[in-house]
Amino acid sequence: MKICFPVQKDEGMKSVVYDHFGSAPLLAVVDTNSHSVTIVESPVQSRTQEAWSPLMALGSQKIDAIIVAGIGSGAISGLNKKGIRVYRSQAATIQENMTMFKDRSLPELTSEQCCGGHNQEGGCGH
Repeated sequence: MKICFPVQKDEGMKSVVYDHFGSAPLLAVVDTNSHSVTIVESPVQSRTQEAWSPLMALGSQKIDAIIVAGIGSGAISGLNKKGIRVYRSQAATIQENMTMFKDRSLPELTSEQCCGGHNQEGGCGH
């Protein structure tokens, strides 16, 4: 199984989960079979919400789930249509969230629980 996390900085399993999926500078993909972490960087140096597509950046990698702190309803809908489940991060790091995921204690997100929008400073309502 491959699980994707948005992160700010590559620190392997100790990477801190970034606040929002669509604006994360990096994506960490955890392979639960090989116990490896692969980092995917943004292909665009100066991103805007429209220019950075996390799923496009992942390319041909098949992702089974995404664990996020915040995400928009359009992203949840698109991910769910591709068979990708979205879960709410409940801890700071990938490692802590993976433990909770294995214990089935992370809540699955629906479009009704998504980010409510962005303010002028780039923050969102999650």
